[in-house]
Amino acid sequence: MSKTDLVLLHAPSVYDFRQKAILYGPVSDLIPSSPVFEMYPLGFLTITNYLEERGFRVRIVNLALRMINDRRFDVCRFVKRLRPKAFGIDLHWLPHAHGAIEIAKIVKSLHPDIPVIFGGLSASYFHNELIRYPQVDFVLRGDATEPLLCHLLTNLSDQRKLAAIPNLTWKTVDGEVRVNPLEFVPANIDYSDIAPQRIVRMVLRHRDLQSVLPFNGWWQNPITAVFTVKGCAHQCITCGGSSQANALLNQRQVPALRSPHSLVKNILDISRISNGPIFLVGDLYQGGTDYAETTLELLSKEKLKNEIVFEIFGMPPLDYLHKIDRSVHNWSLELSPESHDEKIRQRQDRHVSYSNSQMEEVIATALTLSCHRVDLFFMIGLPLQTRESVRQTISYCQHLFRTSDSRLSCFISPMGPFLDPGSFCFEDASLCGYRLRATTLEEHRNLLIQPSWKQILNYETAWMNRDDLVAATYEAAETLNNLKLEYGRISRIRGEQVAGRIARAKALEARLSSHDHTTLDLESFKALEGEINEFSVSTVCDKQELYWRRHLLNFKWPAILNICLRDLFSRHRPAKRSALPAAPPWEHPESISKVQIH
Repeated sequence: MSKTDLVLLHAPSVYDFRQKAILYGPVSDLIPSSPVFEMYPLGFLTITNYLEERGFRVRIVNLALRMINDRRFDVCRFVKRLRPKAFGIDLHWLPHAHGAIEIAKIVKSLHPDIPVIFGGLSASYFHNELIRYPQVDFVLRGDATEPLLCHLLTNLSDQRKLAAIPNLTWKTVDGEVRVNPLEFVPANIDYSDIAPQRIVRMVLRHRDLQSVLPFNGWWQNPITAVFTVKGCAHQCITCGGSSQANALLNQRQVPALRSPHSLVKNILDISRISNGPIFLVGDLYQGGTDYAETTLELLSKEKLKNEIVFEIFGMPPLDYLHKIDRSVHNWSLELSPESHDEKIRQRQDRHVSYSNSQMEEVIATALTLSCHRVDLFFMIGLPLQTRESVRQTISYCQHLFRTSDSRLSCFISPMGPFLDPGSFCFEDASLCGYRLRATTLEEHRNLLIQPSWKQILNYETAWMNRDDLVAATYEAAETLNNLKLEYGRISRIRGEQVAGRIARAKALEARLSSHDHTTLDLESFKALEGEINEFSVSTVCDKQELYWRRHLLNFKWPAILNICLRDLFSRHRPAKRSALPAAPPWEHPESISKVQIH
């Protein structure tokens, strides 16, 4: 077996969360992972597929999940046994600012001669600061790093060739920092495949299932996701993935859409081994009517049984919903109006505004069809938003419950823990009505280890200070939980459990606020030591509300067994590495989706 070329490590948000006493708060209740943010980015999977397709050996290690599942899991001992050609660490979401850099420090102390490579949106934003940490050797910037990483791994010791790789921030052998121009922004992203068979082979190769699981509870909620686009057509001013943030971070002026054929092929690849839901990341309608309809037409030919989850950013023509219904047997919708207040929504994205009546018409149409569920997501901490406005949002949820059946549900969460770097509100905070408490990477690292989520927040607004944001969150959570009980969206037992967690979290937050921000009383410390569930999970909703329907068998085991057998019989064949093209992909971006085996 050939040596591993790249080990991709995913760190917890706070490295020593198993010893720290921190009230993380309800910042992760509306995503699959816990406050440790153990869900690694989809880029790990596309990197794995791209590199292994070209003969490299890649291993994914979800350190965060291993640390959650086994309190005795020894990170240093585990990392010491690894001897790849390079380590890759994601700093995609800024809540990993503490853990990612601490993991890099451990790696470098154990393997001083093995390069450490960072990537991700936050790494791109803070690349000049990040590269100056002694444990960081390279930072790949932008949202299309797979081809760049391929060339970096091939030329790690050739400084002349390193200087020619675009989007690369690096150190010379003398420790001098170099920042290569950010020039590789491909419009062709059909190479962004997630190949599940490669993950199965990775598990077999290393006999390590735990390290590749995406998040805690994935066996019960085996959702997978597929990129439809890199970039975004929308200009939401609080979003680090918006069009203006993409222009700043990635030099991507317009969204790059995957071709419908590539997208549907990737969906089919996943459906061959999984019965679970498949989430389409990005609104298909961003590509226009022809793009969305071509994708749906291709899906209609496949007769998929998996549930397909569609995101909607703006309100599409109602006929679009009928076309989805004719094309996909099982489907759901996710909408993010963020506020019931149309003025606040327009402030979020002035180029795409819609009325509540338009949104309700889309919801009503979807519910006359075979749509399995419609989820609406609201946020706390938006420009112009007051505590009273948050109360009115919950009243609007009650209106929706009254006028819709049980397939519709509503969720609300604080915008936290951080305002996204690169967003318009982060870049011009005062103009947007925000006051920032951290602007550098190190300042965010220090915030992450504060005692409570109120103290971790990197912002407050002209309309709500941090006390208001916390109070509005728990008040909204309590009221919405009661409404879900009243209108049959959740069971009595589940609702009472959420209510109990909210009450305990509120009491603990009040106790923490009565003490100096840098100290904890003994009782609070003992309650929080190593805690990630009791006070910070399912405290604005029960996390299982986000789970899709389960199947008797979530996975297609005969297909998985077939992959295993094929891997077993081919294991003794010598691995072949495909030669890199004579011209690098940044000179001919159209070539990156093609693999030539020599």
